[in-house]
Amino acid sequence: MNSFYPPPAVDVARRRFVQGLALGGAAAALGLLRPTGAIASGSFASSTVLSGTDFALDIGQTRVNYTGKPGIATTVNGSLPGPILRWKQGSEVRLRVTNRLLVPTSIHWHGIILPFDMDGVPGISFGGIAPGASFVYRFNVRQSGTYWYHAHSGYQEQTGLLGALIIDPQGSERFAADRDYVVMLNDWSDDHPASIYARLKKSSGYYNTAQPSVADFVRDAQHLGLREAFAKRRMWNAMRMNPTDLSDVTAYTYTYLMNGFTPAGNWTGLFRPGEKLRLRVINGSGMTIFDLRIPGLKMSVVSADGQDVEPVTVDELRIAPAETYDVIVEPQEDRAYSLFAQTIDRSGYARGTLAPRPGMQADVPAMDPRVWVGMQDMMGGAASPGRGGHSGMQGMHHEAMNDMPNMQDMPGMAMDDHAFATQLKTGPGVDMRVPAPRTNLDDPGVGLRDNGRRVLTYADLHTIGGPIDQREPERDITLRLTGNMERYMWSFDGVKFSDAQPVRFRHGERLRIVLVNDTMMHHPIHLHGMWSEVENAAGDFQLRKHTVSVQPAQQISYAVTADNPGRWAYHCHMLFHMQAGMFREVVVA
Repeated sequence: MNSFYPPPAVDVARRRFVQGLALGGAAAALGLLRPTGAIASGSFASSTVLSGTDFALDIGQTRVNYTGKPGIATTVNGSLPGPILRWKQGSEVRLRVTNRLLVPTSIHWHGIILPFDMDGVPGISFGGIAPGASFVYRFNVRQSGTYWYHAHSGYQEQTGLLGALIIDPQGSERFAADRDYVVMLNDWSDDHPASIYARLKKSSGYYNTAQPSVADFVRDAQHLGLREAFAKRRMWNAMRMNPTDLSDVTAYTYTYLMNGFTPAGNWTGLFRPGEKLRLRVINGSGMTIFDLRIPGLKMSVVSADGQDVEPVTVDELRIAPAETYDVIVEPQEDRAYSLFAQTIDRSGYARGTLAPRPGMQADVPAMDPRVWVGMQDMMGGAASPGRGGHSGMQGMHHEAMNDMPNMQDMPGMAMDDHAFATQLKTGPGVDMRVPAPRTNLDDPGVGLRDNGRRVLTYADLHTIGGPIDQREPERDITLRLTGNMERYMWSFDGVKFSDAQPVRFRHGERLRIVLVNDTMMHHPIHLHGMWSEVENAAGDFQLRKHTVSVQPAQQISYAVTADNPGRWAYHCHMLFHMQAGMFREVVVA
């Protein structure tokens, strides 16, 4: 992508509504959507809570209005998010899902270990739910924690078909709390996702309104000198990449929701000073990474992807699409606190309030400045000691390498690339390779490094109880996360899903998956039906997850026990990346 590609003209009317209308996305105010409880006095403060073992879920369309422009959402039982489902570990649940749409639909139970024919992925695990038909999901609940559910059909997840899923343990909660709230984050656009995807295919920088400008060049010239400022621009242009390309889709079209409420709508959860609040944070967005903090409160992280972890206290955490984190906060003062979730590209935010009384608000902090992608985010490099340490620009193979100016003057850059070129080919669908990816887990990531706050990293997380399977992996499967940002093509190993053969696991084996991110984008990778047990750089067990977010130019490995036979989806949870080809089928037999 050319770093001087002109951004789209900012639609002033659109920006006026970027924080949304005031009352729950305006849907309730306009009589278009039943209110979902803006103020909480009970256990949950968003959608209806359905508990038990038998559930009836209707998928249909509901008129909504979040920005002043009426739209149509795909909803479960008429609400966005859908009802919170509350199960009990050890029970058998039965869910009758009826399709009221004119097109097929589905529900996938994200992170739930179940038989493959109950997983809800059309074309992989079942045929989908036809218009007017019903499908009964039935399975035993073998785990506890915070999870979620969403569509796996077309663009329905991005138009609202999602909801929280809470599974109570058979015994008591390891980390008790006085109140329990879901905090569901997601991104909403008045434009249909198919239109957004079509624009990305034509111009991948369409939604990036913060591309390098003349003012940026002047500042660089003042700090670096004219020659270095020109060299910096020539380098990015030669690579056809953009240093501000942190999100494919931004607040230019997205309004960011918390429990279905816009920032102006201000979802609120109540507390009494001195109480412990458990916040079950779920990123149900299609394309947005959020950085969440509560100014004035520390967060004790006690669970990741539904699995209890040794508590770790932080000021801020980054949550990628499909990840979940449970945090406990203990507000002591009789005042309001802002739940503030800014996007990774700093174009917008979701927000809500924790307060002792209805109607209270706290100041919403200013968004952090946008930070350009660093060289470690495109070139990797061996990790050095310290949080987020790295040696910088150590070796990169790129089809534009020879066009880069003055690269021989940049420390650590390997200019003799012939050894890499034979192994790491580029092509129409692969514009970048990273032969020396960084393997450290203690990097908070672009925009969060050295920001003065204690930021959560995977290195901080330790799943209680250790690995499920004590065996060492018998073999490794290495997959490279590849793409061409300018053409908006995404894949595993340079092969899109329609051209790929299934990845095969032997039933019962213990294996290791090694993911190498050859792109400048984050990729939250989700393996259906089995746990991903993340290892540290030394190969020791770190934490158990269902979705592993791989940073740019990073390598992450995790062990998998292939104990669940069947056909499973394996994909990036950036949904347009999945749509473009970063998807594989895994067969366990």
